[in-house]
Amino acid sequence: MFKRLALPILVSLVFIAPAQAGVTLIASGALNGTNDLSGLSGALENGVAANVLGGMGSGLAWAGGNTFLALPDRGPNASSYAGGGAIDNTTSYIDRFQTITLNLTQSQSAGSFSYALSTALNQTTLLYSPNALNYGSTVGLPSAVPVQNTAERNYFTGRSDNFAAGNSLAANNARLDPEGIRVANDGKSVYVSDEYGPYVRQFDRASGALIKTFALPANLAVNNLSSAGATEIAGNATGRVANKGMEGLAITPDGKTLVGFMQSALLQDGGDGAKANRIVTIDIATGATKQFAYNNVIGGKTYGSSEILALNSHQFLVLERDGKGLGDGSAAKVKQIWVVDLAGAQDVSGLSGEAALLAKAPSKKLFLDIKSALNSVGIADKDIPAKLEGMAFGEDITENGALFHTLYVANDNDFSDLAGANQFFVFKFSDTDLSTLSLGAFENQSISTVSEPGTYAMLLGALGLLAGFGRRKQKDA
Repeated sequence: MFKRLALPILVSLVFIAPAQAGVTLIASGALNGTNDLSGLSGALENGVAANVLGGMGSGLAWAGGNTFLALPDRGPNASSYAGGGAIDNTTSYIDRFQTITLNLTQSQSAGSFSYALSTALNQTTLLYSPNALNYGSTVGLPSAVPVQNTAERNYFTGRSDNFAAGNSLAANNARLDPEGIRVANDGKSVYVSDEYGPYVRQFDRASGALIKTFALPANLAVNNLSSAGATEIAGNATGRVANKGMEGLAITPDGKTLVGFMQSALLQDGGDGAKANRIVTIDIATGATKQFAYNNVIGGKTYGSSEILALNSHQFLVLERDGKGLGDGSAAKVKQIWVVDLAGAQDVSGLSGEAALLAKAPSKKLFLDIKSALNSVGIADKDIPAKLEGMAFGEDITENGALFHTLYVANDNDFSDLAGANQFFVFKFSDTDLSTLSLGAFENQSISTVSEPGTYAMLLGALGLLAGFGRRKQKDA
C-alpha cells in the first residue's frame, strides 16, 4: 500500500526528538451545554440523562469547510450504580456522533490567541444496524435492548454485556465503544473505530445506518469474553487489552485506506504497558489488512496512543499522552504529537512479542508538544485536559499572503464536570515547518459537500421514532 521512498526509513528503537515543527497555538474554544439534539428522553441506568452532551473529543473528523463530526465514546460510566459493577458500570447509552460547526476568525481581541473560535451543535446522529444485534441480559439489570429499537433499527450502545458467544470480532454484537471517526471523500458515509471488538464500521452519515463491518485480523480478537474488563483480560493470552482496542483512526488523503491505531500493545505483545503498539491498515475496496509496529516510548516510559491522523499518504501524526490533568485532579506531564513514516515499513502481521515488533518499528519524530504550547498561553498543567483524544485537520488559512494549515485537537471530558467543557484547541503550521522536520508535503482530504442531515432527524421524529423515548429509563456506557 505505502510506496517505498528513495530515502530509507530507519527501523530501530531510536526515535528523533531534538526539534519540533514551528506549530503555533492560535485559538481555543468550548462547546457548552447539557443536552444534545438526539431527542432522547428519560435516564440511563445510572440516572444520567439519555441525551447528555459530553465526551465529544473521543474522536474528531473534518467534514469540509467549518463542519466537523465529534464522537462521544460509550457514554458516562464513571459513577457506579446498583448492579452496575457486573458490567463496569456501563449503560445503554446509544452510540452517536455530533455534527458541529467550528468557525475560526482572525481577531485582535482574542486575548492570548490570534484567532477566535466559535462553536455550535447542529445535529446528533444515532448509530444503528438494519439487522438484529446481540444485546446483554445481565441478571438484576434492566434489559439492554433500547426501547427505541424497531425491526429495522437496532441501536448500538455502550453496555459491555451486549455480545453473544464467539470471539470479540463477531459483527452482530451491539456493544460499541467508539473512539475514532473519519469522513469518506464522497462525504456520504463515516468510518468509526471501536475498543470493544475492536471494530471498524462504516455508517451512512445522514441516517446513522450501518453499511459495513470490516473483517479485522484474528490476532486482534479475544476468545473469552466478559462484561467485566478485568475478567476478560485475565481470561485471555492473545488479542487486544479490554477497553484498549482501536483507539485511533485515520484515512489517507485519497480516501482509499483506513489506518487504525491500537491504544496499547496486544496481550501477546506484552499487554498494557508494553512498548510496541500496532497500526492496522485496511484497504477500503478489498478489505485487505496490514499491520505495522509503533514504538510508544517517550523519555523511557510507555504511553497510550489516543489518535492517528494522515499528514499525507505515508506519514501520520500520532497523539500520545498520559492520563493526567484536568479531570484527573493532577498535573499534565505528557501531551505530545509525533509523526511516523510507514513508507518502507515491514508488515508485522505474522509476528508477535515486544522484541520482534520493536525490531521492525519505524523511527518517530516530535511534531508538537501540546503541553508546552498550552503553557505558553498561560494554561497551567492542572488545567490541561487529561484526555486529549480527538485530532483533525481543518481548512487552510492565509495570513499576510502566507498559507498555513490548521490542526484541531479536542478533549474527551468523560461526560464529567470535573473535566470541564468540551474543549477544542487550534494550531497552525506551514510547509516550511514540515520541511524543517524533513517531512513530505501536507495532503488534506478533498471531501465532497453534502447537505447536512438536520432535516432528516426531524423527519424521523415525525415518523414516530422519538415517540417511545420516554417509555422507560435508558442506559449509558
